[in-house]
Amino acid sequence: MTTTYTTPPPAVPPTPGAPAGPPGRRPRRRRSPLARVLVALGLVVLLFVAAVVAVVGVAWARAATSTAGAVEFTRPLAVPPLAESRVEDGVRVFELEARDGVADLGAAAPTPTIGLNGDYLGPTLRAARGERVRVDVTNSLDETTTLHWHGMHLPPAMDGGPHQMVEPGETWSPTWTIDQPAATLWYHPHLHGQTASQVYRGLAGMFLLDDPAGADGPAADLPHEYGVDDVPVILQDKSFHADGRLDDSTSFLSPVGTLGDTVLVNGTPGPYLDVTTERVRLRLLNGSDSRVYDVGLADGGAVQLVGTDGGLLPAPQTVERVRLSPGDRAEVVVTMTPGQRAVLRSFPPELGVNPLFERFSGGDDTFDLLELRAASTLAPSPDVPDALAADPADALAEADAVRTRTFQLSGRSINGRSMDMSRVDEVVTIGETEVWEVTGLDDTPHNFHVHDVQFRVLDVGGEPPAPDIDGWQDTVYVQPGRVTRLLVRFEASEGTTDPTTPYMFHCHLLTHEDQGMMGQLVVVAPGERAPSRIDVPDDGTHPDHDAAPLPADGTGPRRLDPDRHDDH
Repeated sequence: MTTTYTTPPPAVPPTPGAPAGPPGRRPRRRRSPLARVLVALGLVVLLFVAAVVAVVGVAWARAATSTAGAVEFTRPLAVPPLAESRVEDGVRVFELEARDGVADLGAAAPTPTIGLNGDYLGPTLRAARGERVRVDVTNSLDETTTLHWHGMHLPPAMDGGPHQMVEPGETWSPTWTIDQPAATLWYHPHLHGQTASQVYRGLAGMFLLDDPAGADGPAADLPHEYGVDDVPVILQDKSFHADGRLDDSTSFLSPVGTLGDTVLVNGTPGPYLDVTTERVRLRLLNGSDSRVYDVGLADGGAVQLVGTDGGLLPAPQTVERVRLSPGDRAEVVVTMTPGQRAVLRSFPPELGVNPLFERFSGGDDTFDLLELRAASTLAPSPDVPDALAADPADALAEADAVRTRTFQLSGRSINGRSMDMSRVDEVVTIGETEVWEVTGLDDTPHNFHVHDVQFRVLDVGGEPPAPDIDGWQDTVYVQPGRVTRLLVRFEASEGTTDPTTPYMFHCHLLTHEDQGMMGQLVVVAPGERAPSRIDVPDDGTHPDHDAAPLPADGTGPRRLDPDRHDDH
């Protein structure tokens, strides 16, 4: 047997003044106070990052919404009534009263709302090209408002933008002559800083234009009986508090504004439409604050796109989807078979932003919107005509453009400037054709709306426009990083210009607009000059427009006759 002996290491003499420790072990070094602070800070940062990742992860999981196949279509679609009117001295007169209301929007309890001539939304105004119209807008709310005629060609003093404020108890009576083709337009408030809130609570409605010149043309074969085979479809997303109140809060991760988890159609939750004709014309309007819709049939079937913002297309386009950014309109014809049930659905829209912003901007959301229920026997409908209206390219040619303007959208500004109601940002000469290049510089969804005109989209990032933006437009989605080129020409409404009263151009995501993504332009005659700044009285109106009215002329706000609306 062999025995192995181990020799211990030599002893190390202790350092003078060092504390005694076990023999043969080096003394432990203590961390300095700075090192301990740095370690603690590192742990705090690590915990903070972990918490942020967890919060974003939970928000990411909850951000996508889908109601596909889950909507019980139990309520008949509410169709806004056609507004009553009368004729005075050759002027068609409508009356609209903004007032408080309470509506059943499908929440757990009745919802406090505001509306026009009713509890929620407003009636559909209808007028014909060549008619002179006046709208008496009475504000019975306890807050200031305006009413803008979106898509309408009219004088700037009648436009209803942020300068034409109507205070509580006042009536404003804009008057103008309808001078544009048949189209699906709409009206809504435009009070700077409060537009999103007032639209969200219910101030909006459609304004349909007819063109007698086309009454005997091919467009006459389109479905045209209002509420039967020609139906408004106003899309608005909402969220609700437990007590039924509207919830317009914005997720801290949302770059666009309020996104609701429920979509109402004409204020109706879970709506169905009884279809009695072979074909039905749906006038789609995106009346939402921030949401972009991509609308088609749930089964992937095709529809015929016949109109966009500014009117009918030259020819129908067979499409599966129509993208609608806030403020956009489109007219589609759906062909039904007896007994068929078809669901109108909004599919996840292609927003063209990074995946994080896509998710928190509604880009991954799916909503079932409306069920079409065909009767067992359908009245026959004419085929959709092969030709519908004049080609915009024949009326507005790029070769005629005399200048190019650039509009860069970023944050909440355009060309680096936020909205200033006293500043004139652009001066446009009447009758001149221009190219406007609009670009989103940040990785955020935006769109672009111009008052008074309908424009042509020349191209998007160098590519031809899709069918849903190939006709006359006043609102267009702006893909981040891609230049959208527009062809624009302002004509003199009523034959006059007004260098001191502006039109607006802005992002129509209403939260962006309210936060300053808006500018002002004035239209001048050749050789006419415009001031760089304009006077804005405290109430936001121009005294020149508040003078005593001439016959058939519009007026500025005036006090409401206290006996006029006692029946409300």
